[in-house]
Amino acid sequence: MFAQGCEFNCDGCHNPHAREPDGGTEMTVEEIVAEMARNPLTDGLTLTGGEPLLQAADSAALAAAAKERGLNVWVYSGYTFEEIADRAVSDSAVKALLESTDVLIDGRFVLKERSLSIKWRGSRNQRAVDVKKSIAAGKAIEYS
Repeated sequence: MFAQGCEFNCDGCHNPHAREPDGGTEMTVEEIVAEMARNPLTDGLTLTGGEPLLQAADSAALAAAAKERGLNVWVYSGYTFEEIADRAVSDSAVKALLESTDVLIDGRFVLKERSLSIKWRGSRNQRAVDVKKSIAAGKAIEYS
């Protein structure tokens, strides 16, 4: 799912059309969940954007629905794991999203760090974070 709206404005963004919060096609959480349920090939949910944390409550609801169906959940965010964990202390929607996420690709895209040889990420500064292990450890643990 592509979230609409992003405040980072990264040079070389893969989806610059998602920057403006008023663009895109609006869908309800229920419509997206129904679409996930209709597709027998769906094995996971990827939340990307724009920035999924700008719509944390809806992103958390989608992630929870995916987990209820036994699907994996990946989130791509310009925020780092540490920034998200800090926000989760005072924002229940961010906490719920973090707790339903299996893998977080974190950090802003940096064009100078761009690489086509790394898995799942666009730039070397970004990390693939195993969220469950990271929450338990209290620090970011790389996903492998």
